Amino acid sequence: MGTNKIGLENKPVLELVDHLNILLANYQIHYQKVRGCHWNIRGRQFFELHVKFEELYNNAQITIDELAERVLTLGKSPVSTFKEYIEIADLKEIKTEGLSEVEMVEAILEDFKKLIEIEREVIANASENANDEGTADMVIAFLRFKEKTSWMFRAWSGKK
Repeated sequence: MGTNKIGLENKPVLELVDHLNILLANYQIHYQKVRGCHWNIRGRQFFELHVKFEELYNNAQITIDELAERVLTLGKSPVSTFKEYIEIADLKEIKTEGLSEVEMVEAILEDFKKLIEIEREVIANASENANDEGTADMVIAFLRFKEKTSWMFRAWSGKK
């Protein structure tokens, strides 16, 4: 079947790209959820969480762009409509208005858990099937950020 423009075999890479698009769609849902938390946070932890949520949605925005550019680098187009995101994402939208501080943090932790799961699958797919160290390395960085932030949110909420 041949190789693409960066020397990777087409068939496994095109399958990997489909997986990257699923991760991209999930990040888009996560991004909007965190953005909603940032806008709708109320309570005694307002200042602390308002800033933290902004950090998280800025990080998600950068991640989304990197994922889309990697999809293009590998030879396909990134998904780019909310209809597509909702159809292929595992994460679900939530209404953040009226959620407590704890409920917001728990929602983000649930997103992180699912995103980490998908990222581990992408890393395995990139490493074992596509021999694509570039994608694996990129996604490993995303994974490390979420693992550390998950620990911090669990510490904030008093959970181990």
